[in-house]
Amino acid sequence: MDKELIIFDMDGTLIDSSQVIAGAINYVRSKLSLPQMERSEIIRAVNDHSIRPAQHFYQTDHFEPAHEEWFSHYYTLNHRRELSLYSGIDELLKMLRARGRTLAVATNAYRVSALESLEHVGISGCFDSIVCYDDVPRGKPYPDMLEKILSDLGLESSRALMVGDGERDMMAAKSVGMDYVMVNWGFSDHGEALGSVAELRTRLLG
Repeated sequence: MDKELIIFDMDGTLIDSSQVIAGAINYVRSKLSLPQMERSEIIRAVNDHSIRPAQHFYQTDHFEPAHEEWFSHYYTLNHRRELSLYSGIDELLKMLRARGRTLAVATNAYRVSALESLEHVGISGCFDSIVCYDDVPRGKPYPDMLEKILSDLGLESSRALMVGDGERDMMAAKSVGMDYVMVNWGFSDHGEALGSVAELRTRLLG
């Protein structure tokens, strides 16, 4: 697939962060005197575009600065032991760079947490652009992140491809007329998605 720019979702696509995300959300819930949620329910809901995340996770109309502060506090303390790079991702990124591809990340994580994650697993230097939830007015499924990446890199959507593991990623890509590839090794289960990094490598590099 001959695309100049490959944009990756982070959680569930590049990085297995299910444990630290669930822990961080439950930490915020504990601060709000809410009962703990099952990890499986948290991970299912993370990619469910039909829910309102602030209401679902924290029983409030919108995220407050304190929620981000508590989430980031837990994340900073625990990400080194609770997240890892999916097998084969490091090699894939290196191969894409060697073939001259431009790489970017569009993630609904806050910038502090996202950079800590990417640096911890050793791939932060692979990307020409990293756009996070707090860098734009609206996160995915809205197109703001992808529009910012395209603008910053001076590229048209026809020259780009989005790789993600959820409906939010797909909706964002479609809204800017960008090709999309769904993967299936992370937080989601999509029947038509690619099931391995090897399959993705074949799709992207032939």
